[in-house]
Amino acid sequence: MSGGLVVIGDALLDRDVIGQVDRIAPDAPVPVLDELEQRVRPGGAGLAAALAARDGHAVTLITALAGDEPGRILRGALQEAGMEVVDLELAGSTPEKIRLRHDGRPLLRLDRGAGEGVRGAATAAARAAIGWAGAVLVSDYGRGLARQLELREALEALPADRRLVWDPHPRGPAPVRGVTVATPNEAEAALAAPTPEGSGLQARLERAMSLRARWGAEAVCVTRGAAGALLVRGDGAPLAVPARPVPAEDACGAGDRFASRLAGALAEGRDLPQAVGEAVASATAFVAAGGAGSALDSTGEAAPDTERDRIELVRSRGGTVVATGGCFDLLHAGHVRTLEAARALGDCLVVCVNSDASVRRLKGPGRPLVSEGDRASVLGALGCVDAVRIFGEDTPERVLEEIRPDVWVKGGDYREVDLPEARVLRRWGGRALILPYVEGRSTTRLIEEAACRA
Repeated sequence: MSGGLVVIGDALLDRDVIGQVDRIAPDAPVPVLDELEQRVRPGGAGLAAALAARDGHAVTLITALAGDEPGRILRGALQEAGMEVVDLELAGSTPEKIRLRHDGRPLLRLDRGAGEGVRGAATAAARAAIGWAGAVLVSDYGRGLARQLELREALEALPADRRLVWDPHPRGPAPVRGVTVATPNEAEAALAAPTPEGSGLQARLERAMSLRARWGAEAVCVTRGAAGALLVRGDGAPLAVPARPVPAEDACGAGDRFASRLAGALAEGRDLPQAVGEAVASATAFVAAGGAGSALDSTGEAAPDTERDRIELVRSRGGTVVATGGCFDLLHAGHVRTLEAARALGDCLVVCVNSDASVRRLKGPGRPLVSEGDRASVLGALGCVDAVRIFGEDTPERVLEEIRPDVWVKGGDYREVDLPEARVLRRWGGRALILPYVEGRSTTRLIEEAACRA
């Protein structure tokens, strides 16, 4: 298989106009944005290509650019992102998406420009790039490039071992037959296959299977936003890939992040289920880091893949970091209620878990029943838990010094003066809080009941 990733599609120019709002216009009940700066970046297929290049792939973008001033800015942004650009020349003006933003949030989006299609046939350079690609991503934004006949013929002629990902658009054409995987979102899948109606799992599966048959695709992967993705293949059971819950303010560009990582993972030799898993994780991190507005700044994509990253992301947005701790041997309903209540106190919950050695010192030689790794995995799977830390001491003061939470939560019959952690938290202005004990719920009681029934 040849190397490199080729991205084909409609490139747009994204502009963020960042400003400050501190008054209302006197002539209309609308906020007045005082502009402080502008940021530009590639959008559409250009964003997908830039993200793939940021991942370390040798990327060739086949697109159509106009000769106007926004087109020249877009060309420079694409080249700065580190890709080769094959320009098929856009008829009309450069499509722009302009977002007016205040305090990290969009106030208004203004769309400007209307490309009128490709001026001519695909060049020899475009056809050669497709022929030599290790994998191809078609990022269709419904502006005509995916309809280009010579490009479609070149894609249909790809060898069977070349991976082809098609990210469709409601205004665009159907994928060429034989694609490795098509990636509509739920709304696009419902438009393309309006029957059966409904939003239940069975209806989603039937729509995906219908599209796979109609498009002649090896697989269809329906992206579901915060719910992850649903993969339907010709062989094997459907695969549901969940997404990790994260704080999300701007999901713009998440579909491009999913598709670009999926294509990149396939180019690297992953099988389709593995690639979908990586794509879901990457899109989730992308959204948590601020979406397209933050993805291509000077620091790169600040994906919160680690505990420290997630904590710092919450802090950077003025959020509250909450921590709690315990053995959590035989997780039960009382634990879950306490963790849910703790998470509701802030924007991020870190759970500090006693190590196996620590539990033995505290509970005796017969404990824990569940190893520290398994306990951490179960806790991490809960939607209310953002991060898990294992500590080896009897109390978690050292870990708290590293995390420095704003709030430390304990459940049970405590007073703040009884908590050794409270003294530590005062060093940086943190507070200890106590949540009510859940009657009738304890690991010791569960063990005793199980022993009686044995």
